[in-house]
Amino acid sequence: MKEFLHIELLHIGDYQIMVYHILALAGIFIGTKLILFITYRIFLRQIKTKSYDEGRSLAFYQIIKYVLIVAAIAAGLETMGIKLTLLLAGSAALLVGLGLGIQQFFNDLVSGLVLLIEGTVTVGDIVELDGLVGKITEINMRTSSVATRDNIMIIVPNSKLVGDNVINWSHNREATRFHVEVGVAYGTDLNHAERLILQSALKNSYVAKKPEPFTRFIEFGDSSLNLEVYFWTRNMWEIEFVKSEIRKEIYAAFNRENITIPFPQRDIHVHSNQKN
Repeated sequence: MKEFLHIELLHIGDYQIMVYHILALAGIFIGTKLILFITYRIFLRQIKTKSYDEGRSLAFYQIIKYVLIVAAIAAGLETMGIKLTLLLAGSAALLVGLGLGIQQFFNDLVSGLVLLIEGTVTVGDIVELDGLVGKITEINMRTSSVATRDNIMIIVPNSKLVGDNVINWSHNREATRFHVEVGVAYGTDLNHAERLILQSALKNSYVAKKPEPFTRFIEFGDSSLNLEVYFWTRNMWEIEFVKSEIRKEIYAAFNRENITIPFPQRDIHVHSNQKN
């Protein structure tokens, strides 16, 4: 058996690859895959039982995954007889040259580590970046995947999520406040109109009962008295649908109570300059 393990498979200069090198590499590979599989199953079980937040759990798993992969590569190189210290020293000049040429690449890598460790943005969060609203579906070392409401997948460099102004609607894990505007005709009983608006908002199952929705008279418009209803919801991803349903309820309630929603009107005066 010992003689079999020391059978030479490849000879390059002073370097030899034996059977036991291949078996050791296979063992390291299989062991790493097995540990990652078990770790993932543990985190998946915790997510299903709601013991841990899904985004944070996946972030911790990604960190463990990268650490194990790096450790496996290092162990594999050591097993093959390649000294990491000599390898790093010999490639130092090359790494400096590469660093100057691909600074953005390394910036994205570092930003990926920051996201995974700090957890400012995690998988499942709804974010707004450059006016685009999307859901974080995956955070990798260099890039993150963001799915829009149109189910279009966008690959975003991690440096943008760290360095740019990003609105994270899910960051506080609590309900977020939104509002819907509506105008009523001059002469309308505003107190009655506000009661109808509040009732319309509370009919929606996605609107939180605590904090309670409230209305506000915001301005005297050109042709209407403008009101707003403010409400809280945890369903940020489908907020446009929620707003649409609330508007429908308000419109139906106003029709039942004969409250007019005016539209802009313009009077045109025609002056005739006729000479006798």
